[in-house]
Amino acid sequence: MRDGVLVALHQPLLVIHGGAGVERAGLSAEEEAAARAALADALRAGHRALMDGKPALDAVTAAITVLEDAPQFNAGRGAVFTHDGRNELDASLMDGRSGRAGAVAGVGRVRNPILAARAVMERSPHVMMVGAGAETFAGEQGLELVDPAYFRTDKRWQQLQRALEEEARAAEAQAVLELPATAWFGTVGALALDADGHLAAGTSTGGMTNKRYGRVGDSPVIGAGTWADARCAVSGTGWGEYYIRAAAAHDICARVRYRGDRLQRAADDVINAAIPAAGGDGGAIALGADGSVAFPFNTEGMYRGWIGADGVPHVAVFRGEELAEP
Repeated sequence: MRDGVLVALHQPLLVIHGGAGVERAGLSAEEEAAARAALADALRAGHRALMDGKPALDAVTAAITVLEDAPQFNAGRGAVFTHDGRNELDASLMDGRSGRAGAVAGVGRVRNPILAARAVMERSPHVMMVGAGAETFAGEQGLELVDPAYFRTDKRWQQLQRALEEEARAAEAQAVLELPATAWFGTVGALALDADGHLAAGTSTGGMTNKRYGRVGDSPVIGAGTWADARCAVSGTGWGEYYIRAAAAHDICARVRYRGDRLQRAADDVINAAIPAAGGDGGAIALGADGSVAFPFNTEGMYRGWIGADGVPHVAVFRGEELAEP
C-alpha cells in the first residue's frame, strides 16, 4: 500500500557485466577466479541495496563501485593506460523512472567515477562534466580523490608497452594498425530493477589501451553506452566509436518501445548484427521492466552475471558457458 493505493511489488533483479573481449589465452586460472569472485561480490552488493528497499540507482552504483575497485576490470583501479601513460576514466548513470542522467569523462583522480556521474545527475543542472572540471566538482561534493598512481596495475602497464611496440612496428611498415578486442575489454556496467518496478543503468570504463588526444568512447555517452527508460535498460561494452554511431543502448530500447520487439531480439539485432555490420564488435547487457534479460556479445567471452531475490549470484565468462536466466 502506497499513499492509500495498492501497488504491485516486482521481484528485484540486478544484471552486471565486466566487459566483452575476454580471451582465454590472455587469462590465467587465477585471474579468471579473481574476476568471477569480484563479479559475485558486485552482485551481492547490489542485491543488498535492493533487499533493503533502496531504488535501482542505489543498486547500480553499489555494484559498479565494487567493480571499479577490483583491478581485474578496465574501470577505476585496473583501468588501461593512455598513449601518454595516464589513466583517463569515464562513467555514466541513468534513472529510468525520471529520465535523469549524469556522466563524467577523462577524469584521473576520482576513485569511483560512477559516484561522480551520480553527483552530476543529482547535484548539478548538467548531464556531463569532463577532465579537471569534473574532478573539482567531485571534490566539492565530498567524493574521494586519489593520487593517479592508485589506478595503476602492472598488467595494464605491460599491455600499453606491447601496444606501443605494435604501433611502432606498424608505422615502420607503413601498415594500418588493427586494434584487438583486448584494447578495450573490461568496461563494467550494471542494470537494476527495483521492487517498485523502476529501472536504472550505469557504465564505467578506462577506455581503450593506447588512446590519444583525450579520446572518449561510448561509456559516458547517454544513449550510446548507457540507457534506461520505463521499459528497458542497457549497458554496453565494446568498440565505443561504433556504439556511439549506432546510439546502440538507446536503439535497443527504442526497438522495444516503438516496434514492440522482445528484449532478446532487440539486443541481438543491435549488438550481433548492426554493430558487426558497421565493423565493430563487443557486447551488452539488457534488462526489461518485465524481468526479461539479454546478454548478447560477439567476442570469445564477456564477464557477466545476475542476481535475483534469492540472493544467489549467477556468473559466466566465456561463450558457451551456461548461465541460467531469471
